[in-house]
Amino acid sequence: MTPGEEPPSVELQVELPVELAVELVIARYREDVGWLQDVPFPHVVYDKSGQPGLSALPNIGRESHTYLTHILRRYPDFPDYTVFLQADPFGHMQEGAGPEWLTERIRQNVRLNVMFTGFAWFKLKCDRLGRPHAMAEPEKQGRWKGWGKDIPVGEVYGALFAGDVPETFLVTAPAGMLFVARERILIRPKSFYERCLKLIEADPEDEYNTGHAFERLWQVIFGGNSALNKEAYS
Repeated sequence: MTPGEEPPSVELQVELPVELAVELVIARYREDVGWLQDVPFPHVVYDKSGQPGLSALPNIGRESHTYLTHILRRYPDFPDYTVFLQADPFGHMQEGAGPEWLTERIRQNVRLNVMFTGFAWFKLKCDRLGRPHAMAEPEKQGRWKGWGKDIPVGEVYGALFAGDVPETFLVTAPAGMLFVARERILIRPKSFYERCLKLIEADPEDEYNTGHAFERLWQVIFGGNSALNKEAYS
């Protein structure tokens, strides 16, 4: 560099600490969420127990209603990554999973820049009616109005996405526990999520298992294929 010459400009990349780049969204009824004290990420707990509060929601539409409500309230201002969880998540995770395991799994996902993944120890494969499923297990009778009925996975898919409805679906984030990057949420327009919420609100007691259908479709919703967006959502 010659005398008087300006030094070259350098664009500094400032990365947020992992703890500030992630937000947990918890769908709670009456579960104990004390475990959140041991997970070092910001979080919001949406409460469906009937108690008043800023984050209180009506007890409808399963966790799908909670997640979609959160997305619409925040759109488009999301952190780099959002973690959607039920309030008692560890029973669906690998053996021995707890707050420490979850924390390390989230940090690993951030390091690897994972766009979408689930936290359950298992995956599912189903047809357009959600089969095979466990909707008619005797011990679950009476828990919700949709007991014993199929899951309208294909019908809900057709209402939300362009093109033909697949014959089968590989569910990579069952049990309503998922990690998703900001850009994967934003690949769908706000009107898409408004349409999703309307479908849930039209079946508030899950009489037709609409909430269950969304559990089978998160991997499509956040799959990154913008070609599936319809031209308009009414």
